[in-house]
Amino acid sequence: MNTISLKRTAALLTALTGVALFAAPPASAAGPLKDITNRYVGSAVAANHLANEADYRSVLTREFDNVTPENEMKWGVVEANRGQYNWSGADAIVDYAQRNGKSVRGHTLVWHSQLPGWVNNLSAGELRSVTQQHIATEMGRYKGKIRAWDVVNEMFNDDGTRRASVFQQKLGDGYVADAFRWARAADPSAKLYINDYNTEGLNAKSDALYNLVRTLKQQGVPIDGVGFQAHLATRYGFPNGYQANLARFAALGVDVAITEADVRIPMPADSTKLNTQATYFKQLWDGCHAVARCVEFTTWGFTDRHSWVPDTFPGEGAACLFDTNLRPKPAYSRINP
Repeated sequence: MNTISLKRTAALLTALTGVALFAAPPASAAGPLKDITNRYVGSAVAANHLANEADYRSVLTREFDNVTPENEMKWGVVEANRGQYNWSGADAIVDYAQRNGKSVRGHTLVWHSQLPGWVNNLSAGELRSVTQQHIATEMGRYKGKIRAWDVVNEMFNDDGTRRASVFQQKLGDGYVADAFRWARAADPSAKLYINDYNTEGLNAKSDALYNLVRTLKQQGVPIDGVGFQAHLATRYGFPNGYQANLARFAALGVDVAITEADVRIPMPADSTKLNTQATYFKQLWDGCHAVARCVEFTTWGFTDRHSWVPDTFPGEGAACLFDTNLRPKPAYSRINP
């Protein structure tokens, strides 16, 4: 069964009939993004926006068939204090997805950032057992409800060396393989990914990731895919060798996915900058569609109203497909003319 058939089957099995109560900005004449491709098309979402902004929810529901919790499944959110769990945000997003026929990308299980402080203070033995328990607990809660998981996130430095995270320092090189084996045991049906940024093009970091994935495959580690975040900035140019890079990973026998795409521009925005942004989004989209095993195109939020970019990169912004009023921008129209 091809991907679009799987998407439609999933929607039929999980969607509940509903009546839209609020008008949303119009989609392209070609139809919503999710309907013009056989890839999953997703966005990172926040539970509070889903609950409190009807227009946000309406555009999300119309345009996308995959959702990624922006923060709600991260360790520091679900277990800020050892043994005390907060599933409210994650549950709300999964419930929304099931009601509306969306798949879910779980994000993320093993990551150095947004990690509760108590994890850093564990001995190596405790850290190993706690990490296994964390994976089993979170994946177990949503077993059968999550299509794909970012199991290990951002483990490399830009020069291709391993990031000196608490996991690397205390558990050594083998923690990655262990995490994937624990994840497979927790939910055998979920697709298991490694995910990173600045790996979209051919460079030292993507080479290191490629060599790791090749080794994991050779060792029989249950890794199903590689996520390329694609947080781009026009000031740095489009990643060199992007499509070829996706293709070489796919040739290892794994799926590839664009998992967190946005394209930030120097502010204030103008037509020239937005046109360049549109070209970048189109290149990301077309490159994914040119590689048969590129199964997903997910953006890190879909509206400039809630983008993480301005707070993280002062002087840059307007990084999403929709503006603050949820109107499609040139980048949307370039993908979906």
